[in-house]
Amino acid sequence: MRAFGFLLAASFFALLALPSRAGAPVPVDVELVLAVDISYSMDFDELALQREGYITALTSKDFIDAIRNGPHGKIALIYIEWAGSHEQTIVVPWTLIDGKAAAEAFAAKLQAAPIRRTYRTSISSGLLFSAAQFGAAEFKGLRRVIDVSGDGTNNQGPLIEPTRDEIVAKGIVINGLPLQLKAPAGSMLDIADLHIYYEDCVIGGPGSFVIPVRDRTQFINAVRQKLIMEVSGITPPSIAQRIPAVSPPRISCTIGEQMWLQRWGN
Repeated sequence: MRAFGFLLAASFFALLALPSRAGAPVPVDVELVLAVDISYSMDFDELALQREGYITALTSKDFIDAIRNGPHGKIALIYIEWAGSHEQTIVVPWTLIDGKAAAEAFAAKLQAAPIRRTYRTSISSGLLFSAAQFGAAEFKGLRRVIDVSGDGTNNQGPLIEPTRDEIVAKGIVINGLPLQLKAPAGSMLDIADLHIYYEDCVIGGPGSFVIPVRDRTQFINAVRQKLIMEVSGITPPSIAQRIPAVSPPRISCTIGEQMWLQRWGN
């Protein structure tokens, strides 16, 4: 009996030594990946506008209020830049945003990061890289969302449609911000209806939506509205265009690869 009592005492003190609660994930309303296009189809003015839009949106009162009104009053946020199939960079790592000070600190790190651009457009690789970030930090969100912005179609890496389906099957929602700031030019492999391509080929998951940006003056407001909806988990139909039940897609989901092949032959 004495030996048995010693074992119970030893087990009890061993349990006390375990950091059970300290290592538990931090509950948040949403784990949100901002995945931003920096391909060469974006000129430096557009890249600067894109960066400014996110910085302004992240520090806006409306965005902070949306966070505070959530069940937990906090979110987890990471900012990623992507281009070709081997070009994905974490610009600002996972950060807990629970109010104005944290949002401003995140925005300051984003402001300090150099603006760059690089070759090709692989939305699929950007999405796969973004999806891999979930679980890499000590957060547990009620929702997991990838917010992808870009000005072109997938022309490198895995095909976009099966990639989207693979990610959505994991319970991750993909929303889109297609940038249509310039008139389409065949030499740049642009398409006129990029928002339709995003609706039918890129976004997915419950409540997923697209907000197209067709004018520079719309950009900051569009980013702010999109972030508020993603934090709040709402998609007002007057603002967002939901993914339609279209089969087959209205635009081929391999149009980017086809255009690249026709132009460059590889």
